[in-house]
Amino acid sequence: MKTDDLISALSADATPRPSLSHRFALALAIGAAISLVVFMAALGPRPDVMAAAHTIRFDLKFLDTLALLAPCALLCLRLSRPEIGPDALLGWLLAPVALLGLAVAVELATVPRALWMETVIGVNRWHCLTLVPTFALPPLAALILALREGAPRYPALTGALAGAASAGISATIYATDCTDDSPSGSNISKCCQTSFEWS
Repeated sequence: MKTDDLISALSADATPRPSLSHRFALALAIGAAISLVVFMAALGPRPDVMAAAHTIRFDLKFLDTLALLAPCALLCLRLSRPEIGPDALLGWLLAPVALLGLAVAVELATVPRALWMETVIGVNRWHCLTLVPTFALPPLAALILALREGAPRYPALTGALAGAASAGISATIYATDCTDDSPSGSNISKCCQTSFEWS
C-alpha cells in the first residue's frame, strides 16, 4: 500500500472530534448547570426576587457579573490556541472594573458619609466569600478538562482566566440570592476585597 493510500485510509477511519470551541462552550454550559442545580438545592433565589428584579440596583449586579464572565471566557478560549497572544481582548478585562468603579462612585455620592462603611461591608460578606468560590468549582473543573485539548502559550494566564470566567458564572447565579444590592457591597466587589486581603 502506498503512503498516500495509507494516510487516506487512516483519515477515513478517524472519528471526527468536536472542535475546541464546542468543547469549551459545552464545558461552560455543563459547569453552569451543575452550579445552578447545587445552588437551587442549597439556597435558591431570595424570597423577594420577583420584586427585586424590577429595581435597577438588582439588575446592575448581573450587568457586572456578565461583564466579568464574557471577556474572561472569550479571552481564555482564544489563549488556548498557541498562535494567540495575551493582547487579544485584554482591554475588555477592564470593563467589569470600570463598571463597578462607576457604580460605587455613584452610590457613595448618594449615600451619607456616615453610612459608607456599612454600605461597603454589606451584610453578607462572609456568606458571599464562601459561596461564590464554591459554586465556581464545577465550571472551573469543566473548563480545565476542555482546555486540555488546547495548547496555550501562556497556561498560567489561561488558567487564571478560566477561574475568572467560572467566578463570573458563580457570581451571576449567587446574585439572585444575595440581598446586598449596593454595588459597593456586591459579589464582585467582595471577591476583589478578598483577593487584596489574601495577596
